Amino acid sequence: MAYYEKCIETVIEQLDKFNPEKDSPEQFLETVSTSLQTLSAQTQAFVLEVLSGCLQYQRLLTIVVDAFYVRDGRLCLWADYSLFEVICYLATFQLDELGFQLFCNIIKSQPLDKMCKFLRFFFNPLNLCSWIKDEWSLVYEIAYVKENWIDPLMRWQPKVQELISQLERMLANHPSLPKTKAKVTEPKEFNLSAPRPRGIPVPERVPILAKPRPPATSPGLLHAPPDGTADHRLFLAPPHQVPRSTYQLPKEQQLLEITKRYNRRKAEELLLRANMEEMRCAVPRSRGEPLVQDSKKQLRLQFGPRILKTPKLTFYKPNDDVPVKLNTAAILREGALYQRQVEKELQRVDQLVDGAGDFSEFLEWQKRMQAKDREEQLAAGECRRLQGKLSHEEAILARQHLMQENKQKANQKKEETAELMQQCAERRLQEERSMKELVEQVLETQKNVKVAQTKLLKVRQQIVQEVIEESRELLQRSTEAAKEEQRQRCELISQLRALEMQPTRKGKLVDLTQIPGYGLEGEMSIMELRERLALLKESQRREEEEKRDQIIQGKRAKSQELQNTVEQISLCRAAMGRSAALRWEEKKALSVGPGAPCQDERVLELQRRIEEKAAERHKQAALLHVSAPRAARPKPRAQLEAQHWLELERSRERRLRALQQEGSACGPARRLEAA
Repeated sequence: MAYYEKCIETVIEQLDKFNPEKDSPEQFLETVSTSLQTLSAQTQAFVLEVLSGCLQYQRLLTIVVDAFYVRDGRLCLWADYSLFEVICYLATFQLDELGFQLFCNIIKSQPLDKMCKFLRFFFNPLNLCSWIKDEWSLVYEIAYVKENWIDPLMRWQPKVQELISQLERMLANHPSLPKTKAKVTEPKEFNLSAPRPRGIPVPERVPILAKPRPPATSPGLLHAPPDGTADHRLFLAPPHQVPRSTYQLPKEQQLLEITKRYNRRKAEELLLRANMEEMRCAVPRSRGEPLVQDSKKQLRLQFGPRILKTPKLTFYKPNDDVPVKLNTAAILREGALYQRQVEKELQRVDQLVDGAGDFSEFLEWQKRMQAKDREEQLAAGECRRLQGKLSHEEAILARQHLMQENKQKANQKKEETAELMQQCAERRLQEERSMKELVEQVLETQKNVKVAQTKLLKVRQQIVQEVIEESRELLQRSTEAAKEEQRQRCELISQLRALEMQPTRKGKLVDLTQIPGYGLEGEMSIMELRERLALLKESQRREEEEKRDQIIQGKRAKSQELQNTVEQISLCRAAMGRSAALRWEEKKALSVGPGAPCQDERVLELQRRIEEKAAERHKQAALLHVSAPRAARPKPRAQLEAQHWLELERSRERRLRALQQEGSACGPARRLEAA
């Protein structure tokens, strides 16, 4: 019994030392084999075999032992976890090899109550055939688990049940020895020093306050009851009135409130003015409706759920005086520009005086060309609008073609998916067959694992001995090399210390007025050099002051020149503004009313293409059996797109009318300004 108990204790001790996160099973077994050299060969083989089996099947053993602690072993210590793992391994994997008698001896060498609980739990047929079998089947194949482990355990179950009853009788015949009544600890008082008696505190002296001065009595301060009877209450006169400033806000806070109200009122006025004077192109109305200034009739153009707000545009007139800050380069550049313009004008006047021709015919031709360019611009704008409609129709056709292609691709994808699913099923069946063959090969190889492990242990022990001998030789060589290096260092240190002990000259006298006497040209002493440097610095300072004076004079002259240029620029700007106002007036007078753009060949060709695309889109929609196109069915998005194109046309017409009205209204004023 003692022999088996010692073997099991050794296995438990080594199993507690194993850490699966840091140690690998092979290295751990090697270290254990080296540490068990003192034991006998039989004991060493038994311990290594049981320990390697526990490490190999640790997942299966952990499932059983954890369930035991949860159900029947709630009162057992966690220190016995490894003990239950070893017993579970012996009962599952080594019971046939050990024999039932040897297994009984091992069980009886351990605490009987713990073994009785664990064996009753583990060999319970209900547990073996239900959850233990299911949990082990998650790790290994179901057939392998049932054939190699569950069926042998069920065969040994009757004999183990007899062993459990025998253990229960042994526990009943040999109850645990009663605990000897220990001597009760008698508490002793602490040997503390007795506290000193507290002194009675001296009472504090009550301060004597000075008597208050009696208030000045006045006729209205105290009043007697109206009926003249004596009363213990005093009727006080009404107190003095509290000043109004106590309940008023400070002056600064009042000013802040007034400023806030003023700013809010001003912001509301600006908002109302902005809403009333918003851009006219954002007001949808029919083609014949006149321009209305009433803010209640101005509607916002909506696209979808959002309101598209058009930014307010400000058209600056040519005679607007905008303050612009100019730098020196801009002033000079503009002055040179105006100077060139003045020279050109003088040359033109000289040519006219000499008899040059007039430009009236050229100006008339230029006006005709400008009118022709305006017509071409209107035609180009109409072409762009029609091209936009044409691209819209082409986009609808492309969307319909894309829907048809997507349907064909979807059908093709479904066929490919069915083929892939069939291939996956065939591949899965082939993998299952290969896995079954692999499991059979693994089972065959596991039979020879123990013999290979013993051979591997012997080979590794030999390798360890060789490595130890080599390490000893290397250590000896390294110690000899370290001693030689230390001796050389000591010799070098002694030589350095001998050099440090030799006397050396510490200082040298220097005469700053003495010339070194190297025979060089311009050789001088340090004092003479310092004097010459001082003279050179003084001359440089005088030159800097002269340059500074010259720069200041140049800046003054340049500023005067810039001032003259600015005055000349202001005069030229005034003249240019007057001439620009005259040109603006002429341009407004010559602007024509908004009409339909000329129907040239490009516009007619685009309209014809749009009609063809619309007809083709209707045919394609009928072939695809889809719902009516967006232009035919009154959907919100189609309505908004149609409204968008209509509003673009209306806004262009309104803009031309507004420009005409502004030109006609501002004409007389500009004539007066030009005069």
